[in-house]
Amino acid sequence: MQELLEKIFPNTMDKLPEFGKSIVDTLIMLGISGIISFFLGVFFGVILVITQKGGILQNKIVYKILDILVNFFRGIPFVILLTWIMPVTRGIVGTSIGIKGAIVPLVFGTVPFFARQVQSALLEIPSGVIEASKAMGLSPLAIIFKVYLKEGIPSIARATTLTSISLLGLTAMAGAVGAGGVGDFAIRYGHNRFQEDVTWASVIVIVVIVSVLQIIGDIIVRKNTH
Repeated sequence: MQELLEKIFPNTMDKLPEFGKSIVDTLIMLGISGIISFFLGVFFGVILVITQKGGILQNKIVYKILDILVNFFRGIPFVILLTWIMPVTRGIVGTSIGIKGAIVPLVFGTVPFFARQVQSALLEIPSGVIEASKAMGLSPLAIIFKVYLKEGIPSIARATTLTSISLLGLTAMAGAVGAGGVGDFAIRYGHNRFQEDVTWASVIVIVVIVSVLQIIGDIIVRKNTH
């Protein structure tokens, strides 16, 4: 097997420790920024739903401000966002390069997208269910957790899967500007040095990670669909 791999991926096998580290770096970026983005995205998605017109805590000012901010950050291409918020990144984590320097822009680039996905997921819940919850005397907080979030699990899981795959693409893009990871490895060796087997190996790793994320997401959706 090793001889076959060395024949198909000679340059990759020569740099196997570095390639392995790049995969770990990508998973770290995906994991940390993904967890932060999940909680912030769910939070802002819920706020968008409950403060909109007709929401259980309708508030035009809060909704409008958050709606504008989400649209604003969603509209900025990630490569531009990376450089634009460098001072903010340095202020928060002390550096704008490497894995630490990538976390902040990854979160900024992911949260607005995911918040919209969560908003759409929660709006799929029939309004009759919300009205029935109000009639039963449930508090707004109880409606959020027992109705919106509980009933919205399948849709939120689908949104999380989609966002995670998108985030994986952003980590590769961040690698192109020195954040490390598979993207950085592919650019430095596969693109800059014309080592095609490195590019292919990087693509295969990304596809495998995407497939795993999709399988996990599908399992969660299937187990919570009723």
